[in-house]
Amino acid sequence: MANLHLPACLVAARHPLGRLLDAVLYSSAWLAAAAAAQTAATLHQWPAISSAGYRLVALVFAATLLVYNLDAALPFKNREPAGTSARKAWQQRHRPLLLGLAGGAAAAAGYFFFVDGWWRYWPGLAPLVALALLYSWPLWPWHGRRRALREIPLLKGFLIALVWTAVTVGLPMLLLRHSVADVAGLLGQRFCLIMVITIVFDVRDYGRDRRAGTRTFPGVLGVAGARRLALGFLLASVALGLVRGAPPLAVLLPGALTASVVSAAEETRSDYFYALLTDGLLLVQAAAYFVF
Repeated sequence: MANLHLPACLVAARHPLGRLLDAVLYSSAWLAAAAAAQTAATLHQWPAISSAGYRLVALVFAATLLVYNLDAALPFKNREPAGTSARKAWQQRHRPLLLGLAGGAAAAAGYFFFVDGWWRYWPGLAPLVALALLYSWPLWPWHGRRRALREIPLLKGFLIALVWTAVTVGLPMLLLRHSVADVAGLLGQRFCLIMVITIVFDVRDYGRDRRAGTRTFPGVLGVAGARRLALGFLLASVALGLVRGAPPLAVLLPGALTASVVSAAEETRSDYFYALLTDGLLLVQAAAYFVF
């Protein structure tokens, strides 16, 4: 999978379909759909799903849209040079839209949060919310200046994987009143899968992180070493899925597709490779549980 080839009508920003694709990808709607799909896949694996399960999927979609659009619209990010990133340039041009989407998502997430009684879990959810919202804010003193959590060496991927696993597995666990022991295998499987995705995005950000002094796995291990680490996490995710009794095809086929994307990851890949294809792996992996 050397390149992601898209029809010229989709690549051209002036074409309506191209503008629509950019809006879906760069507004984080595609990523929010991936988080919702991962949550739905978790619920699908357990019986006795009620309408509250569907509302949880909607809550996760809205909360993900809120967090990522707020992050993209941060004032200091709007002042950063976009360089060759079509994604960042689009987000800077459409900052009012991102803020509007964040506001609408906040209202929707707040509605589901209170209607279904998630406020009862607030003491446990508050640190999770804080991690998600403060991830990019330079608030923490580190080596003589204030840094964001994402800048602490090698911490970025683990934070993202922790939050995504807690949301897409932990919230369904709370809804259906399962114990941690009941879902330990799925927690580990999902954590390892998200680590794969975060390492691929670290490859995308390798040059920017290096210039900013942020040490990520590609910066420490090199791009080739980071890809090998991602494949190791992928192998662990597949193994945990098979051990816990997931349908083999639902684990192996998405795993093979994910391995091909990991192997093709380079800093020079297009924004579509990452925003469409890499994030799309989460949708494919979730859909496999409904098919097989």
